[in-house]
Amino acid sequence: MTQILARTGGRILVDQLVIQGVDRLFSVPGESFLAVLDALHDTPQIENVVCRQEGGVTFMACADGALTGRPGIAFVTRGPGATNAAIGVHVAMQDSQPMILFIGDVDRGMKDREGFQEVDFTAMFTPLAKWAVRIDEAARIPEYIARAFTVAMSGRPGPVVIALPEDMLCELAEAMDRPRVERIAQAPEPKQMAALAAHLTAAKNPVAIIGGAGWTPEAAQAMQDFAESWGIPVAAAFRRQDAMANDSAVWAGNLGYGPNPKLVARIKAADLVLAIGARLGEATTDGYTLITPDHPGQTLIHIHPDPNELNRVYQADLAICADMTRFTQAAAALPAPAAPSPNGAEAHQDWIAWNTPAPFDTKLDLGQCVATMRDALPADSILCNGAGNFSGWWHRYWPYGGPGTQLAPTAGAMGYGPPAAVAAALRCPDKMVVALAGDGDFMMNGQELATAMQYRCDLLVLVVDNGVYGTIRMHQEREYPTRVSGTGLFNPDFAALARAYGGWAATVETTDQFAPALAEAMARDGLRLLHLKTEAERISVGTTISALRAR
Repeated sequence: MTQILARTGGRILVDQLVIQGVDRLFSVPGESFLAVLDALHDTPQIENVVCRQEGGVTFMACADGALTGRPGIAFVTRGPGATNAAIGVHVAMQDSQPMILFIGDVDRGMKDREGFQEVDFTAMFTPLAKWAVRIDEAARIPEYIARAFTVAMSGRPGPVVIALPEDMLCELAEAMDRPRVERIAQAPEPKQMAALAAHLTAAKNPVAIIGGAGWTPEAAQAMQDFAESWGIPVAAAFRRQDAMANDSAVWAGNLGYGPNPKLVARIKAADLVLAIGARLGEATTDGYTLITPDHPGQTLIHIHPDPNELNRVYQADLAICADMTRFTQAAAALPAPAAPSPNGAEAHQDWIAWNTPAPFDTKLDLGQCVATMRDALPADSILCNGAGNFSGWWHRYWPYGGPGTQLAPTAGAMGYGPPAAVAAALRCPDKMVVALAGDGDFMMNGQELATAMQYRCDLLVLVVDNGVYGTIRMHQEREYPTRVSGTGLFNPDFAALARAYGGWAATVETTDQFAPALAEAMARDGLRLLHLKTEAERISVGTTISALRAR
């Protein structure tokens, strides 16, 4: 007979995390979950990465979940801690990434009195998360944790938020541990695959749009085999350029903001659209116009692991509920035509032309900087960026190497890059990790460089400094030319700031200074930062302020 010993709620919780395979979590400590911190003291299997702000905590947990496929784990305290952490929950939801946020809460006997830092977390996070719940009985912790891992990983992955009353974590209880849970993966029905094959055979101009979560190396390889054998152009949904290696002979580039006009034309001319894993959100579809929800004249086959996403916005002619790996492997096993269509190779050549940076007449040409990075960095480098026009140079010119090489929020959240890079450097110490940040973007979570130094992270940070909130300035110049308001920035010396944290840094102001600075950075390890001082005139990879005003 199994012996059940009395343990504190904090001990029970940490024991469940060990059972679920958690080896690292991210936190800002709080008095509301001291019992958990105490249990972690005696749990060498789990590393507690202490961050400097709760937004950094949840961004790191979100990035860690994206890399592992299992929930990234975050711990914060009630009130201010939880509200700061909310941004990462929103990103995990829109990015379809598994994460569990634990929030220390007020004692059960104080509930609904608006005690110190009290918030109704179930009410607050229910619209933001897949599931939000409060655990009031320590004996039921194993049940809730097993369910949380299942919810976070199943169907469309996403965040779960769990409130933990402080007194519940301290009480003794007898609880039976639950075993490790795995993601529930569904294979496509044979009849559906036969229907897919029939549609493909009849199509003249099919195109695939891939994205969402669940893209494993096995899924990426199977997708590549399938698409190349049929000659199907493959485009990436917004900020999902790592779903498949970009050196594939049928890779067509990315959708989202500022896509290749030739790719846009190809999507519009397609008679068959395969949406594989992608939700076909607003950014990917240019406000639901590139492909409309009813898509007259086009056949849409939508493949997604969550049945709730199928026919939710887009009417699918064939809806297939399946895991990415199982679907792509089934698709790769379909009898292919004797010769692939030339469409895939043509689309790839269009992408190569679009992906090759031409020199631009500016003091610091970011396109040429990316070209230098392409020659110097390994193909499997992990690039992490937040929101801002600065990211457009890498989205256009960087060739991503497959799953886990692009960490970028589809929610458009600023401040994501440095925390995500810390998580990536800890999870993948054998890979080159780069944090890309604009000046406004970096200042949202630049304090996590202290975390990078504390945990001896090996990463490179590029701060693109043009002295403005670039994306908003671009929109402002388009809608209200010359009427600049609220978008200017005064910035610190970012290189000096990195040195203050204990890292190495250099300032780059011209194109010819970038290559030697990058080479020196690559010759070092630890935290390295390049402060790239650019001009606001070149407001994005595709336009200038002068051009916007001339329109």
